[in-house]
Amino acid sequence: MILVTGATGFLGAELIHQLTAQNLKVKALKRETSKIPVLLKDNQLIEWFLADINEPESLADAFENITQVYHCAAFISFDPKDKTKLLKVNIEGTSNIVNLCAEHQARLVHVSSIAALGNAKKGAQITEKDFWEYDSKVHAYAISKYEGEMEVWRSIAEGLDAVIVNPAVIIGRNAGFEGSGAIFKLVKEGLKFYTNGATGIVDVEDVAKSMIALMNSEITAERYTLSADNLNYKDFFAEIASGFGIKKPATEAKPWMLGIAWRAAKVASIFTRKAPALTRDAARSSFNLSYYSNEKIRNAINIDFKPLKQSIREVCEALK
Repeated sequence: MILVTGATGFLGAELIHQLTAQNLKVKALKRETSKIPVLLKDNQLIEWFLADINEPESLADAFENITQVYHCAAFISFDPKDKTKLLKVNIEGTSNIVNLCAEHQARLVHVSSIAALGNAKKGAQITEKDFWEYDSKVHAYAISKYEGEMEVWRSIAEGLDAVIVNPAVIIGRNAGFEGSGAIFKLVKEGLKFYTNGATGIVDVEDVAKSMIALMNSEITAERYTLSADNLNYKDFFAEIASGFGIKKPATEAKPWMLGIAWRAAKVASIFTRKAPALTRDAARSSFNLSYYSNEKIRNAINIDFKPLKQSIREVCEALK
């Protein structure tokens, strides 16, 4: 039987939707406080199981008769205050999953991140062979995803049958205004600025499709970057604005401008008692020019990624 962690999340829900569309039964993990997404409601092929990846006792019960595991559960934040939680969920939680997979001889597809990849050689795109190096300026999320991936590699060295995927920024119509959907919300509400940065972007449907194809392959002890294409933030924001039929952001934000912005957001958060809308780590990341190669995954499973213009248009239509 198949087990999916992070089942109520954006990626987990899409993955289960695709698996059950193939008439496969799935055991889906959720915490007591999690809400079942509309995409999965009334799906008779799903067995919901209450467990927390940081509570090994409840988690162990979920592994009964499990042969395949998709580990999608993770905590995402660029707020320095969340460092302890990031390390606990993304490292300790992953370690718990990995250990149980090894104990039950279950095959694992682990969701890492492009944040766990290293920098490219000069003039080249980032590939799976570019290994992460510690930098004092790197954000806690990147540390947590890298260390979580290391837990998987440790167990692979001990005989675990596993594959790792490193998705780029994941977009999709069911994200709402959370996660990557927050970018669409900012543009929709009249964002005027863009930064001179770039990153890889991929549709959630393609991420789930790639994970299923890798699970059903004979590939093991490999990792794959999942990115449909690379976009400069200027072009990304312009495509979103076009999808909403509004004016595109036209002013380039300089580092000193975002320096003021994240400091102002930090002060405002003291009074609102909410997480700052912009953090130092997020501001710094927005200036990175990161271009990712998808050659390895295309060669492995022969996937044709959905064009990003189409993905962005679909998200905008869903959010109108």
